Amino acid sequence: MKSCGFGSSSFNDQHSCKVSKKLSSWKWGTWGERCWDGEEEVSPGIVVFFIVRKIIKVFGKPMEWFGYVVEFILNLLSLNGNFLGLLCRILHGNVVMPKRDSETFISAIGHLDGRVDLFKTESFSKEISEPDFGKKIWQFEIGNRALMDMCMIASKLAYENAKVVRNVVDLHWKMHFVDFYNCWNDYQKERSTQVFIMCDKPKDANLILVSFRGTEPFDADDWITDFDYSWYEIPKLGKVHMGFLEALGLGNRANAATFCKHLRVKHAGHSNLNGRDARVASSKGDHSSVSLFSNSNGSSPSSDPEQQSGSEEELIPVMKEMTAYYAVRSKLKDLLKEHKNAKFVVTGHSLGGALAILFPTVLVLHEEEALMQRLLGVYTYGQPRVGNRQLGRYMEAHLEHPVSKYFRVVYCNDLVPRLPYDDKTFLYKHFGICLYYNSLYVEQNVNEEPNRNYFGLRYLIPAYVNAVWELLRSATMGYVYGPDYKESWESTLLRIVGLGMPGLSAHSPVDYVNSIRLGRMRSD
Repeated sequence: MKSCGFGSSSFNDQHSCKVSKKLSSWKWGTWGERCWDGEEEVSPGIVVFFIVRKIIKVFGKPMEWFGYVVEFILNLLSLNGNFLGLLCRILHGNVVMPKRDSETFISAIGHLDGRVDLFKTESFSKEISEPDFGKKIWQFEIGNRALMDMCMIASKLAYENAKVVRNVVDLHWKMHFVDFYNCWNDYQKERSTQVFIMCDKPKDANLILVSFRGTEPFDADDWITDFDYSWYEIPKLGKVHMGFLEALGLGNRANAATFCKHLRVKHAGHSNLNGRDARVASSKGDHSSVSLFSNSNGSSPSSDPEQQSGSEEELIPVMKEMTAYYAVRSKLKDLLKEHKNAKFVVTGHSLGGALAILFPTVLVLHEEEALMQRLLGVYTYGQPRVGNRQLGRYMEAHLEHPVSKYFRVVYCNDLVPRLPYDDKTFLYKHFGICLYYNSLYVEQNVNEEPNRNYFGLRYLIPAYVNAVWELLRSATMGYVYGPDYKESWESTLLRIVGLGMPGLSAHSPVDYVNSIRLGRMRSD
C-alpha cells in the first residue's frame, strides 16, 4: 500500500492515508484514483457485492421514476380517503392532487408507519424540562425508553420533507424546529444527504436532537452506498467506510487526497463554542446552495488540495455546496452556545444511523472536546457497519466512559445491520451496546446480533418461518395492542414481499417503533 501523496502533515510516510481498493487490480474505473499496486486475491463475496452495486446503478433512473409514481399514488390515495374515497371523489370531480414537498406529501416510509406522536409525551416533556435532565437520564434502564422512542420517531421523520418535519416538531410535539439541511455529496454530485435539527424548546433548551435521513427505498445511490465495502484508513483511528464519509461531505474517492484534507486533526479549528465554524456560512431557511467562502476576487478557490496552501482555512478543499458534517457541527456550536444547559443527541435509521455514529467519530478525530462533553447519546436503528475493530475500540474509549452513550438497536432478521460483511475479506465490525429485539419484541443486550452476516445456512429456514409469522402477526397487532399498532396495507404488502427476502421487510421502521414501545427485557 503506498501513500496517496498528502505532503507534509501528521499523515507522513509512516502513517500514510490509505484507501482499500481490492478490486482496482481488475482495472474497473468505479473506484477512482488507485492506491493498490499489489496483486490481491478477490473473494467471491467482493465480486457479488460489486455486481449488485453495478446492477443497482444500471437501474438507478428506473428506480427513481418508479419511486415518484409509487409515492404519487400513495399520497393520492391517502389524501382522498384511500380506494373507495378516491373513487367517490372522481365521480364528484373533486379529487385532491398531491404536491411534492408540501405539508401533506408523505414519503413511502411515512406510509409504512404513519405514527408521529411520541410515546409517553407528557412524562418525557417533564423529564426534559428538569435542570438536571442530562444527569438523570442515565439513571434509567439501559437507554431511556422515552428518549429511544423519540429518537426512533425522529429517525423516521427524517425521511419527510422540511415542511412535514417542521409541522410535526412544532405542532405535534410542541417542541422547536431549528432547521433542515439538504447537503452536498461531492462524489455523487448531488444533494443526497438530509438532516434536521430540533430543540425541546426555543429558549433555555435542555435537549438538542440531530436526525440523519436513512436509505430511501427508491434511491439507487443510497443502496449503492449500503452495499459499498471500500474503506479509508485513518492512522490511530482505523478503517472507515468510504461511502459514509462521502455522505458526510468528508471526501471524494475520485480524488483520495480530499479525505486526508478533511480528516487531518490540524485543520479542525479546536473545540471552541465561542465562535462560528469559519468554513460554514449558515443562513436560516434553504441550505440547498450555500457558498462557504471565496477568494478576495469573489471567485471560489480551487477545490484541488494540491493547489492550496497550508493555512487552516485552506486545508479543507473548498466546497461550493454545504456538506452535512460541517453544517451540523457549525449549527451545534451556535445552539450549545445559546442554550448553556443543553446536551445533544444524534440519531438515524439505516444509512442515517451510520452517519449518526460517524458524526461524533469525526468530532473526536478533530479534537472537538467541548462538543463531545455536551453529547448525551447516539441512538441508531438498523445501522450498517461503519468500520473495523480498531475503529470500534477507539470510539468505545470515548463513548463508553464514564457511562454508555452509544446504543445500536437491531430488530430480528434486519438485513442492513449485517452489512458490510464481518469476515476476513471485508474486515467490518460493529461496536457499542447492541439492543437486539426478536420477533416477539423481547430485548437482549448483546455484543453482536445473531447471524451476523445474514446468509448463514443454519439461519435460512428459521428466517423464512419468522417472515411468515411476522405477516400473520401484522393482522392481529391492532386487536392485541390497540389502534396505534394497526399496520397499514402498505406495511402488510412489504411483509408479503419479505416472504421472498425476510431481511428486507425486517428493516421497516414499523418493527423498530414496536420494539421500543412493546419491548421487554429477556428474563434469563
